[in-house]
Amino acid sequence: MSSHQNSHQKVVLITGASSGIGAATARLLGRHGYRLVLGARRADRLTALVAEIRGEGGAAESFAMDVRRLEDVQNFVAFALDVYKRVDVLVNNAGVMPLSRLDALKVDEWNHMIDVNIRGVLHGIAAALPVMQEQRSGQFINLSSIGGHAVSPTAAVYCATKFAVGALSEGLRQEVGGDIRVTVISPGVTESELAETISDPLAREAMRDFRRVAIAPSAIAGAIRFAIDQPADVDVSEIIVRPTASPY
Repeated sequence: MSSHQNSHQKVVLITGASSGIGAATARLLGRHGYRLVLGARRADRLTALVAEIRGEGGAAESFAMDVRRLEDVQNFVAFALDVYKRVDVLVNNAGVMPLSRLDALKVDEWNHMIDVNIRGVLHGIAAALPVMQEQRSGQFINLSSIGGHAVSPTAAVYCATKFAVGALSEGLRQEVGGDIRVTVISPGVTESELAETISDPLAREAMRDFRRVAIAPSAIAGAIRFAIDQPADVDVSEIIVRPTASPY
């Protein structure tokens, strides 16, 4: 079997897999022979997605979980080990984006972003890193954003969480280099349900205008697959993917 074929036998875990970039990545990898474990809170959507992937000849399992709970993420990784005996890639994709100005004082929404966007990634690292260290191989793919490179009004806390993803990923890369790869994917404006989490009316309207030029989540899925498919000694540290027409 060629190394190209071997890469497609990899076991890939995806959080936030029930919609958007997570679901698009699952569909793409499923069509190309990767073995998938899909995690999210919405179990019904996961079940439907797994059925779709299996219907096209792919290998996929689902696991209902909430990245805010470390035990859930640990059980997610343990489930993958039980089914496939290894964990090659963890895509830390789950994220929320309830934008608002800081003076709107939506503290609960700030905390929700911190819990999902930062703690969720840390929980993924905590659950999968010991497994990858024991295997002496593995890859973390952490989803940041163009908001992890530049800050804009209403997005201060969201951008802070995505800057944090970049910092955590770079620290992890420096610590585990040699056996384990670390990739940050920073999407520009991408079609997703993220904007639907915005409760602030001004921020919601601004985001609708901002998202008039958007790329499909399959574009981000393609970047994720590219990073996975590189040789073991090649670490694609970061990819920014944005619409050609976007000024941001």
